[in-house]
Amino acid sequence: MTGAAGAQLAATVDVGPSEADWAAAEGLIRALPSTGRVLLICHVNPDGDALGSMLGFGLGLRQLGVHRLQATFPGPPEVPEPFRGLPGMELLVPASDADPAPDLVICFDAASESRLGELADRLSTAGAALVLDHHASNPGFGKVNLVDPGAAATSVVADRLLTRLGVTVDRAIAECLYVALTTDTGSFRFEATTPAVHQLAARLLATGISPGDISRRVFDTRPFGAVRLFGEVLGRARLEPAAADGRGLVWTFATLDDLARHDQRPYVLEALIDSVRCTAEADVSCVLKQTAPAEWAVSMRSKGAVNVSRVAVALGGGGHTFAAGFTGRGSVEQVVEAIRGELAGALIPAVG
Repeated sequence: MTGAAGAQLAATVDVGPSEADWAAAEGLIRALPSTGRVLLICHVNPDGDALGSMLGFGLGLRQLGVHRLQATFPGPPEVPEPFRGLPGMELLVPASDADPAPDLVICFDAASESRLGELADRLSTAGAALVLDHHASNPGFGKVNLVDPGAAATSVVADRLLTRLGVTVDRAIAECLYVALTTDTGSFRFEATTPAVHQLAARLLATGISPGDISRRVFDTRPFGAVRLFGEVLGRARLEPAAADGRGLVWTFATLDDLARHDQRPYVLEALIDSVRCTAEADVSCVLKQTAPAEWAVSMRSKGAVNVSRVAVALGGGGHTFAAGFTGRGSVEQVVEAIRGELAGALIPAVG
């Protein structure tokens, strides 16, 4: 790991927000004038937690009487198909139409300023900036930062702040937060799923939302072209048992030509990592998704032996201990070689 990357990792958040942080966040929202303009931003290529947390919180603000309200994300204004039925979609505007100088900007699920793309300038043009996140690698780039690495999803942080604000979590807000919670916990399969996570899920379900319908929409529906695409990309997967000091690495890649050949949009590839990570012989799984010539969005997962956040930070990205990512540049082989070079230094010490 380079000195700069090591310094960045050392500076990341390792404890949750203090009572003063929560009070400051609550104060920013309560201090808004009746004509106050609020801009909600989530990260580029938004997933369920980013969109669900942002839209659910936006609906909560509207309940509080905040009406000059926009929600947006950087890049093309395309919401992935599984999330297009979320309540609160009417709040969304293209990044090009986002308020250039809102009274308050609130960022959701973005581990760094770079994940805000062309909207990152709002951090300085807004009257104040509030960050809600759960990535341990988040350096805290807002005026007020609610960054809780112990939270299973950003929606957990959003729900706690909504509670402090006295918002009633109705069925619409609950659906947004539940989608966020289920996507980031892998349907409650990942290590961050605690008793408190199930208690939150129970409260959300008690509003009357349908977990079966949500699951079918979000997890169990994809175009036939995506099924064919997955088959092709999985067919080129490589297993390297000796990587990560013998813990094993499995990886594959998808190109822009692959997407075009199967007439698919990039968001369908987000679920591909789940099919790769089940490989029994590898602790670390990795999917490279081409975003431009010689540029790749890299997703990594670990089963517990490797801190993939450490790998991602060293390569310019970030994330969680067992789920992280970064932008890789060069050929597939060059990006994978860079990952190999960082794995041995990211082993998690055995306990006992």
